[in-house]
Amino acid sequence: MAETEWPWQYDFPPFFTIQPHLETQNKQISAWQSLILCFFKNNKSYILDIREAQNSPLFNNSKINRKLPQDGILKILEHLHKSGHAEPCDKSKNRWFIYWHTLDEWASMIYDWAQGNGMINTVCTLYELVSGDNTVNEEFYGLDMGILMKALRTLEMQKKAEIIMFDDNEGVKFL
Repeated sequence: MAETEWPWQYDFPPFFTIQPHLETQNKQISAWQSLILCFFKNNKSYILDIREAQNSPLFNNSKINRKLPQDGILKILEHLHKSGHAEPCDKSKNRWFIYWHTLDEWASMIYDWAQGNGMINTVCTLYELVSGDNTVNEEFYGLDMGILMKALRTLEMQKKAEIIMFDDNEGVKFL
């Protein structure tokens, strides 16, 4: 896990209150979006639970004794959802997938790897993709299985892959 480098706003108390002035609010939300994506990428995290978020140093700056309220967190997540960088895990919107790369970007990285490694018309297990020796240096190494499946479904829709079920395992054939 890399040490998080906090932006200057993180120590500015108003940053933890969603601002009413629309132009200021848009800049604030944009800064929060960048911070969230960077934090999740640095920590190789994929799921944010709003009910527990205020315990995270991301939304709780103990140095200035400020927390971003849950409704503020939800507002930012809704904006991330519009850009393809977040998606609710369920209808209650308590848990969210955070995509520091959009699903299209993840899909493209995986397919580029498959092409570059001669894996077209070959079946790989999902385990091989996220934990195999051939992917250790890839950005998608260690990727959450739920996000991997969504990226592979994106490739399936593009007719670049086919998800395969065999025995007690899942795999993908790159086309």
